[in-house]
Amino acid sequence: MKYQCSNQNRWADHYAEKAKKENFPARSVYKLQEIQQKNNLIKKGHRVLDLGCAPGSWLLYAASLTGETGSVVGIDLQPVSVKLPSHVTAHIGDMLSPDQTLLTGKHFNVVLSDMAPSTTGNKTVDAARSLALCETAFFIAKQVLVPGGSFVCKIFQGEDFKAFSDSVKADFKVHKIFKPKSSRKASREIYIIGTGKK
Repeated sequence: MKYQCSNQNRWADHYAEKAKKENFPARSVYKLQEIQQKNNLIKKGHRVLDLGCAPGSWLLYAASLTGETGSVVGIDLQPVSVKLPSHVTAHIGDMLSPDQTLLTGKHFNVVLSDMAPSTTGNKTVDAARSLALCETAFFIAKQVLVPGGSFVCKIFQGEDFKAFSDSVKADFKVHKIFKPKSSRKASREIYIIGTGKK
């Protein structure tokens, strides 16, 4: 849930310009693109769950990878206003008190979480809020991922980072920590990637 529209609109940079030209609503698409190019997580026919999907860049990119034989489901506090392909659905929901009916009985090959908290400027508070969202995303991933499935989660680095990273590592055959080139240099965000759910 771009769990509060971060301050990205204040910035104009190469990635923001590129996103505009390529008809993506946000520059964050290039983070997922880098993750995909290095890990090949999303394949044709896959079912993908995108937690924190607004404004929709990750939905559109994931949809281009799954093709129409796959499906992409997104959930966010904010509505997604961009036009989505027919095999993509976006729901309004709060992951911290999720509507269980949205996911009951559903299974996914990949769970993505680019959720970020409303930031306060206090690194400790922001990291704790980020961790709460990550723990929620991981809990959901464990419920809905098929065996062998993949999980991608953005987290702000803080004192609990290692413990969370280790808990992901325990549930997946392969575990990586990745900072995309398209992340802003000053950002404390980093992505934890788990592939091959045990």
